[in-house]
Amino acid sequence: MNSKSSLLYFEIISFIFASIFGTLLHFTYEISNNNLVVASFSAINESTWEHLKLLFFPIFITTIIGYLYFKNKYSNYLCIKVKSIILGLSFIVIFFYTYTGILGKNIAIIDILSFFVALFIAHYYSYKMMNNYKTCNKNLSLIILLLIFSCFIVFTYFPPKIGLFIDPLTNTYGFFNNK
Repeated sequence: MNSKSSLLYFEIISFIFASIFGTLLHFTYEISNNNLVVASFSAINESTWEHLKLLFFPIFITTIIGYLYFKNKYSNYLCIKVKSIILGLSFIVIFFYTYTGILGKNIAIIDILSFFVALFIAHYYSYKMMNNYKTCNKNLSLIILLLIFSCFIVFTYFPPKIGLFIDPLTNTYGFFNNK
């Protein structure tokens, strides 16, 4: 199998994995009896921020796996994957606040579908750009990836008191349910 075919296959498998694992992450915190460690990578409430974890952590896992396999075939692998993660996360936030701003409310099925669309966009972008994007700063990409990872961990427990982090059902923020 050539590099382009193996990349396409990997992106399809990654999309399927992220779809399933991301969906499960919506429930793992509750299933774990509100475990402190599980809270770090699972949605702990209904805030927009916590729902971004559903996209980030599955793609983060497949990025690590893919990097181990593709780093010698695609010198820009890490850069493209970081950009695709940012693109997917951005789509969720922009789409959610745009459509809820227009309608005045959120609709669960639209939220769910936007998650899958964001995953598709991230994986499609990654596949399409892998052969086209030549310049890359791996160190900067790694720093950005680790910064995003760290933000998800820290803001689970100590979220800023802004709308992105508020649970609309309880009007609380983060793990410690701060009002």
